[in-house]
Amino acid sequence: MKTTIGVLYGGKSPEHKVSLQTAMAVMNAIDQTKFDVIPIYITKEGQWAKGEKLTSPVQDIKQLEMKPEAKEILPVALNQAPVSAISSERQEEETIDVIFPLLHGPNGEDGTVQGLLELLNLPYVGNGVLASAVGMDKVIMKNLFAQAGLRQVKYVAFLRKEWTQDEKKAYDKVERELGYPCFVKPANAGSSVGITKCKKREDLEAAFAEAFQYDRKIIVEEAIIGREVEIGVIGNDNPICSVVGEIVPKKEFYDYQAKYEDGNTELIIPADITEEQYQTIQQMAIAAFKALDLSGLVRADFFLAADGTVYINEINTMPGFTPFSMFPLLWKHTGVSYSELIEKLVQLAIERHEEKQTITYTF
Repeated sequence: MKTTIGVLYGGKSPEHKVSLQTAMAVMNAIDQTKFDVIPIYITKEGQWAKGEKLTSPVQDIKQLEMKPEAKEILPVALNQAPVSAISSERQEEETIDVIFPLLHGPNGEDGTVQGLLELLNLPYVGNGVLASAVGMDKVIMKNLFAQAGLRQVKYVAFLRKEWTQDEKKAYDKVERELGYPCFVKPANAGSSVGITKCKKREDLEAAFAEAFQYDRKIIVEEAIIGREVEIGVIGNDNPICSVVGEIVPKKEFYDYQAKYEDGNTELIIPADITEEQYQTIQQMAIAAFKALDLSGLVRADFFLAADGTVYINEINTMPGFTPFSMFPLLWKHTGVSYSELIEKLVQLAIERHEEKQTITYTF
């Protein structure tokens, strides 16, 4: 009997389009001899629409943008068959065995949807509520990395209100504690949305205004001269790592367009690093995985400085699965194909869910 996967995508997020690209890639890679696939679309306005079981490959992301008029559902309907309005009897409908959330950014990758799925008691791929929320908030993430003793670059954080009350004080703090060059980022966004590299005060002023469009909190990080390398991690209590890959952007840095649109970036897999550097990156990635109580999958990003020092940058709790994405390519070079990776993640989701069913919630 096939397992039915509900692929959840779209969402109220600046990364809505990224989610569609990821969903198309994953749906087309799922082994349909083992799994049935049900598309579940969240519009930009937050409406949910459930489609029919896929019977052919998705040719274009526009196919995934379902009109909710005829297919709109309430999220609570995901874990039960619908009730007929005239008979009050359950309609015969294929139930969903596991949800594969492919939602990037706020309202999807930040623990909100994960909390809903927990309340519905549905198995789902990826990280839980706490891990997703922490992984989304770069400031909280870095604070926990510091507590775990993981080496990272210097950083400072600001709320929108403290910036608007005294902009000069904020800029002075950045220049005093970090200097130039530095990166300004929204605290709760991914896919390089709203990120600016700053080399002078004028850049900083524009970068603050840009980043605060996407969040009420921003982080400013010291820029490291060196290489950007990434590693994939999968597992629950016993995570394992992929090979390491290197990003060589042809632009100033690895921005949104380079990741998802123009492909104007070279990915070197495996990266040309020493065995000692690989072991350090692997150990730090697993330490971060455990410190944040992660599960399922994560991509951990690092800086490799010119002197060989390794710094952890951040983790991504739902890395993209697009044709340009690093995460599936890392596992492909480790010996795990795209479809095998998806199957493994589904198995991990079910295993984690089954373990949760053994917990006693009453006293």
